[in-house]
Amino acid sequence: MLIPKRYLVVLGLIIGISATLPVTAKGEIETQIAKGKYLVEIAGCNDCHTSGYAPSGGKIPESQWLLGDSLGYRGPWGTTYPINLREYIGEISENEWVKEAKVLKAMPPMPSWALNAMSENDLRALYAYIKSLGSVKNEVPSFLDPDVVPKTPYIQWPMPPK
Repeated sequence: MLIPKRYLVVLGLIIGISATLPVTAKGEIETQIAKGKYLVEIAGCNDCHTSGYAPSGGKIPESQWLLGDSLGYRGPWGTTYPINLREYIGEISENEWVKEAKVLKAMPPMPSWALNAMSENDLRALYAYIKSLGSVKNEVPSFLDPDVVPKTPYIQWPMPPK
């Protein structure tokens, strides 16, 4: 049985389009990941969430990025430690991340207002990038009340202006 030429053309188009879909989707994911990496770098996420990043001038291998830090930030609120973002992102869905990031009210020095102001697309790009790094266990100290002196190195913050 002969297949009419117009059906072969349509079939060829369908096969051609289908063959490009995974490549397009892969390209979109790679674009999201690249945008997320860019946002991590310009938003200063590594400055706190990557041990030694700021003092080294950013010369920490990407494989060690966003694992948290034991350097504390002490002030009237207590002592906070930058969490392991890779482990955190590894435990929640993209939609949960976007929802939480939009309303997060963190203690200093985390600039949660900047995270709250990011677009949904930016937050999804951050998620894609951090997720692409893989979840790695790296325990960081827990929050300490204001009356507890940290046993780890810390940066002492002054009282805020009145």
